Amino acid sequence: MTSLAFEVIEKLNGKTLVTAESCTGGGIGAALTAVPGSSAVYKGGVVSYTDKVKKTVLGVDGELLKQYGAVSAPVAQAMAAGVRKLISASIAVSVTGLAGPGGDKFGNPVGTVFIGFESDGFSIVKQYRFSGDREAVRKQTVDEALKLILENA
Repeated sequence: MTSLAFEVIEKLNGKTLVTAESCTGGGIGAALTAVPGSSAVYKGGVVSYTDKVKKTVLGVDGELLKQYGAVSAPVAQAMAAGVRKLISASIAVSVTGLAGPGGDKFGNPVGTVFIGFESDGFSIVKQYRFSGDREAVRKQTVDEALKLILENA
């Protein structure tokens, strides 16, 4: 994880990054801030663990949450857009998913994660199905979010 975070900080030289995290609880931000000099790139993030925070802080439309659920591509995209606007950065990454112990009422099983990425004129959301216990799902999510930044920045 630390080497991926280091690569992200190196690659984004001259750009700024923000995060919106749900299931990782700040894990992406923690990985990035473990890298010396990360403050030149990483501006901060929002841990939006509840729907209320997704709506009131990140500006996620409540109708998206009702229709698709928090663990969905539309919500991941809205989280990325919302945090990028809120903190004003070149790039945003968002994560929302189910680390366990149970699935959700929309039929998503444990391990379902959506990772969003947004920059000027470009937005992408990827869906993942991770395996393992809660900590394994969270670690895989952090790693894949960092990889998504590297691939698209």
